[in-house]
Amino acid sequence: MKKTTEVKQMELTIANANPSPGPSFADPGEIGFGKIFTPHMFQMRYGRDRGWHDAEIVPLHPLALHPATSFIHYGASIFESLKAYRREDGKIFLFRPEMNFKRMNASARRICMPEIDVKFCITVIKELVRLDRDWVPKWPGTTLYIRPAMFADDPSLGVHVSPTYYFFIIMSPVGSYFGNGSLKLWVEEDCVRATHGGTGASKMAGNYAGSLLAAERARQKGYSQVIWLDAVEHRYVEEAGAMNIFFVVNREVVTPQLTDTILNGVTRDSILRLCEQESIPATERKVSITEIIAGLKDGTCTEVFGAGTAAVISPVSHLGYRDEEYQVGDGNPGPITKKLLDTLQGIQFGTKTGPSGWSLTID
Repeated sequence: MKKTTEVKQMELTIANANPSPGPSFADPGEIGFGKIFTPHMFQMRYGRDRGWHDAEIVPLHPLALHPATSFIHYGASIFESLKAYRREDGKIFLFRPEMNFKRMNASARRICMPEIDVKFCITVIKELVRLDRDWVPKWPGTTLYIRPAMFADDPSLGVHVSPTYYFFIIMSPVGSYFGNGSLKLWVEEDCVRATHGGTGASKMAGNYAGSLLAAERARQKGYSQVIWLDAVEHRYVEEAGAMNIFFVVNREVVTPQLTDTILNGVTRDSILRLCEQESIPATERKVSITEIIAGLKDGTCTEVFGAGTAAVISPVSHLGYRDEEYQVGDGNPGPITKKLLDTLQGIQFGTKTGPSGWSLTID
């Protein structure tokens, strides 16, 4: 089968693609997160003289790379995360994919990578999901996770802006990222995630590699992830592991204001929009860890939750800070957390109506 779609003078070729074999899982307990992949992937290449070219959907395959490939040595690699949702009527939808690819272009600009055509990439994902639609799981809470990524593939040593790049999209049916239940977060005071002027606002692979030591320390203490503080004063909350972070203080949803050290999360933005829609007071501002600990002690901070594409909205039951552990509320998900989660997932799975343009159907 071979099919060509013309989008802004870019041709998408579907080559050597056959009807997908049936999924390899029979129930949601077998899915996990990021361990199973669909049979097809998308790839295209970039060269300074040609721009983006050779855009094609092909069978999933390993990559052959020269040992001197630039990104291996110097970290020029970025990625995005989005999902496809199967609704009760069997139709499949994407959630705000345009925002993901606009953010990917922002990441690309930060490390001198070529930008991609947003509309073309959305067309690619729609074609790819159509081809592997049987792999979009049908059980509540399960989705098809979509991972676009780009890296410098120039086989040359020496720190430089690569003249060539490789872009690909792979897909994986997934369940819950953290499993069931609330999270325990450790407040990290030694390591930092990002500094002003750095790459903290970019979805760059190196940011995540740099987070592993703190995450492993937290795991050894019995915590799910860390809360990152600012790099200057080690005082202000920034993010939580691979998520943005929210607090409910005096019945108001509070989240750290965006800076060049904080990722502009799609889920984060959606939550703030939903707060406005649902008349829930919400504020973006600087949030000190001492304010939060004091609020947990005196009961003014009643809820904490993380938010991200993989994590969705994940309630937090405990915070570990220095030599103490603090319970959040009664240790169970609070009413605002549950309301926002119910509303967000209702929009994503089609049981609730969301703002215009948030859901994109895959015919």
